[in-house]
Amino acid sequence: MSTLAGTGTLLRFALRRDRVTTPVWLAVNALMVLSMPNTLKSLYGTEAERTDLVRQLQANASYRALIGPLHDTSLGGLTAWRVGVYAGLLAAVTGLLVVVRHTRDEEETGRAELVASGAVGRRASLTAALLAAAVANAVLALLVTAGLAGQGTAGALAFGLGLGATGMVFATTAAIVAQLTESARLARGLTSAVLGAAFVLRAAGDAAGDDGSSPWTWLSPLGWLENLRPFAAERWWVLLVFAAAVLLQGLAAYALAGRRDLGMSFFPARPGPAAGRLGSAAALAWRLQRGGVLGWSLGFFLAGVVYGGLTDGAADLVGDNRNAREIFERMGGRSGLTDAFLAAMVGTLGLVAALYVVASVLRLHGEETSGRAEPLLAGPVGRLRWAAGHLTIAFAGSALIMLLAGAGFAVGYGRQVGPVLGACLVQLPAVWVIGGVAVLLYGLTPRLAPAAWGVAVAALLIGWVGPALNAPRLVLDLSPFGHLPKLPGGGMAWAPVLTLTGLAVVLAGAGLAGLRRRDVIS
Repeated sequence: MSTLAGTGTLLRFALRRDRVTTPVWLAVNALMVLSMPNTLKSLYGTEAERTDLVRQLQANASYRALIGPLHDTSLGGLTAWRVGVYAGLLAAVTGLLVVVRHTRDEEETGRAELVASGAVGRRASLTAALLAAAVANAVLALLVTAGLAGQGTAGALAFGLGLGATGMVFATTAAIVAQLTESARLARGLTSAVLGAAFVLRAAGDAAGDDGSSPWTWLSPLGWLENLRPFAAERWWVLLVFAAAVLLQGLAAYALAGRRDLGMSFFPARPGPAAGRLGSAAALAWRLQRGGVLGWSLGFFLAGVVYGGLTDGAADLVGDNRNAREIFERMGGRSGLTDAFLAAMVGTLGLVAALYVVASVLRLHGEETSGRAEPLLAGPVGRLRWAAGHLTIAFAGSALIMLLAGAGFAVGYGRQVGPVLGACLVQLPAVWVIGGVAVLLYGLTPRLAPAAWGVAVAALLIGWVGPALNAPRLVLDLSPFGHLPKLPGGGMAWAPVLTLTGLAVVLAGAGLAGLRRRDVIS
């Protein structure tokens, strides 16, 4: 039997399973990119404004590290500069999630063993996962190319292909990591760490020079994307670098897959705790989630340091650009540009913290569907006590990472320490509402629990893209973050804060009531 037998069937099954989640990720990414030309046209409509932007970027290494260098001042070039790095990050996340879900996740839950008992080749599941990732990235490339074709066909094609190629590089990275680890959670975490390292390398390279030519930039696939230079005398040969990386990593993944048994890994997990004892469900939850909490905490602290360091240069970058100033004021309030910038950055971190709380809450779903929760609940551990350990980490952990973000702002900015810390904590009720939705979906209908990701991503999209598009108030109010006071600088409003906190409690309570009454997935 061929090692690829059954690949077509598995691919169709993978695409069917991803028919909701993957289109959501692609829609968010494409909408972020395609909304930029009109927004940037209103921000930098004259040649003088664009020339001033180039001058500011050449003098400001911090902003180059955050966004990247600007290679062309056309609307297409501005779009590739403004969202290229972050669209590449989203494409990479989509690719790694698809591959891990259809490889290591399937083995961890035992479904791969059931499938392998039929007429399925040894490498069919890996091939189907990579093809599913390729389909997703091809759709993204097509959407971006078609949407930006009006800005220049060659540039749009280069940008679309670059985003798709970036997604495939990290999809094949995830394919390798999935062979090395025994846990899908660890596979996602390690691949995300590689993605984070790629961002840091690119940022270091772009801070060192204003043309993307630093060796540090070339060490990162995100740096390859910007050096493809869409809309700026495209370097088509850079696509060969992407192709070589995808090919080499794909061959490595296939070689590793052929040298291990199904369900095994090259770095197997050690059974039981390495030291000490676990005397409670809460202690077990902490042992399972502590890596994620520490990683998010470090990331938020560093993000606070970076954003705090950018605050002093915000006024210089915006300058006399009235439209840019209005966007910051819509995001952060009208209490002055510096306070508006701080409030906007704090709000952005709050939106990202919603992703943390969803991931932490849905760890309950992962423990249940993998079968690990059933033997635990068969002992003297009640459902609510088991769930409480994970939910404590989810909700208290979100408070911790926002506090550390405030500490990072204190290090990077060095002023208004108390107000900035308060602004970070004010984001928590909205974060907790998103977490409450995740608890509700998991407790009542566990099959719909992954839809909590869609809620968090929708809030992120409304909070990030909405102000840039001057979305109506009715749309912005669909997100719980739209009801929070704009701090620092604005007045504190306790009514929405207390209302959102109460709503989060009600949602979480209803979810726990549902968990207590329904059957456990076996």
